[in-house]
Amino acid sequence: MQKDKKVRYARTMLPAMAAALFVGAVFAKPVRNVVDEVVWVVGDEAIFRSDVEEMYQQMRSDGEVMSGDPYCFIPERIAVEKLYLHQAKIDTIEANEGQVQAGVDQRINFFVENLGSKEKVEEYFRKPLPQLRNQLLEIMRNNYIVESVQQNLTKDVKATPNEVRKYFTSLSQDSVPYVPMQVETQIITLNPVIPRQEIEDVKARLRDYADRVNKGESSFSSLAILFSEEDGSASHGGELGFHGRAEWVPEFANVAFNLTDPKKVSKIVETEFGYHIIQLIAKRGDMVNVRHILLTPKVSQKDLAAATSRLDSIRKEIVAGKFTFEEGAQFISQDKDTRNNKGVMMNGQTGSSRFEMQQLPPEVARRVESMQPGDVSEPFVMRDGKTGKEVAAIVRLTSRIPGHKANLSDDYSLIKDMYENYARENVIRDWVEKKIKDTYVRIEDGWGECDFKYKGWVK
Repeated sequence: MQKDKKVRYARTMLPAMAAALFVGAVFAKPVRNVVDEVVWVVGDEAIFRSDVEEMYQQMRSDGEVMSGDPYCFIPERIAVEKLYLHQAKIDTIEANEGQVQAGVDQRINFFVENLGSKEKVEEYFRKPLPQLRNQLLEIMRNNYIVESVQQNLTKDVKATPNEVRKYFTSLSQDSVPYVPMQVETQIITLNPVIPRQEIEDVKARLRDYADRVNKGESSFSSLAILFSEEDGSASHGGELGFHGRAEWVPEFANVAFNLTDPKKVSKIVETEFGYHIIQLIAKRGDMVNVRHILLTPKVSQKDLAAATSRLDSIRKEIVAGKFTFEEGAQFISQDKDTRNNKGVMMNGQTGSSRFEMQQLPPEVARRVESMQPGDVSEPFVMRDGKTGKEVAAIVRLTSRIPGHKANLSDDYSLIKDMYENYARENVIRDWVEKKIKDTYVRIEDGWGECDFKYKGWVK
């Protein structure tokens, strides 16, 4: 049974690929020696040639597109970060160390999972893990602080309808985005009924694992590697890394945060993902690190067929007008994310009800592609993107919006977002250029003949 469960019960999780952006940033830093040189000075902070070369290598390894002379925009980027960090000291903005530690744990786990072992991570980065961890801590701490300063600067940016209209009318035709064809859909899902005996068998296995750990016969991590069905953590002995309470579903978080004895195993915890047992590793402020073993009761084809058959009867009643799709979603659907929203599917990438076809779950996209607005699909089996479980579903195509140049009546939310991003960029630009004006800056010969992003560096 295919699963995509990399800490999948977490409510929010940094995308795994985002961790890759830090790979180039942590290669061995060049040792400064007599041939190194200061190329910029910002306030009382020096920027060395080796800093520029290191970031250059980082950007190349990340595959970042470099437009322009890297020996112009890289020193400027470093200098701007120093302005933010200086402002953070003035505003007493500090990083949340729990979140920083958790982020570093997630990235190191990502490296281990993709490279195969801690030893291979050390070999790849040419440094021991403690040194790698310390560099990541500095990088993530600075990123957190910079983002906090930027958010503080732009917290009052809010668009009024009049501002959005003025912004849109000021755009040249070449700047108005093309919006691909989009659809709005509703969904009703039914979970197959799992036989009670299957659930009891899963619980019995978990009780056996817990007894073996509590008696000292087996280690929790070994059992997790062998038996846990949560692919993202099983290879790490079930370890999840430090997380805050809000990052896990309540049932899991309530038990995890109430554990006090690292030698004991929790009672069985049921969540929408299956059944877990949990072991405490450590607590750090408002963060906790635990191991867990997840088992999911198996669904038979017979159970899936029964759920599909029941949903077929429901579809026929909707089509016959006995009740509406919205009523079916509210009273019948087991999709937690949509049943209180009249079954309307929401696009997690944009926050709107509109989807481009590639943004829909593939099983839904295949049905919607040939439907007309108002049509209700035949029932089908799909994999729930959140839990990884197979469910029976029907979808209704609410509307189909042809591809078009963005306009205010159809795409107000898109244009509003564009305006707010534009306004934030202006606030940031004005602030940076004022800070440059008020800060001592020295650029060494050969490093200042550039078309910088911000004005005022060369005085």
